Amino acid sequence: MITLHRLGKPDAEVLLNCDLVLTIETIPDTVITLVTGARLLVSESADEVVERIREWRIDVARHTFGTPKLVEPTPYDFDPSR
Repeated sequence: MITLHRLGKPDAEVLLNCDLVLTIETIPDTVITLVTGARLLVSESADEVVERIREWRIDVARHTFGTPKLVEPTPYDFDPSR
């Protein structure tokens, strides 16, 4: 979940389940439409909301699958004759 703020109420935090987001529009305020049909007006820009969702998904993936270890390539991996 990500934390957003209701439009016009900077102290009113809202926790949003990112899996329920259907659309994010700027008309001119940021309106988030959920798959349930509910709409949420937030003070964050659409770009901020998208970035927070992106960061949340990356964090979930890291906790689920772990952080991949970098492996040094061998010469065989790049042999164009194979």
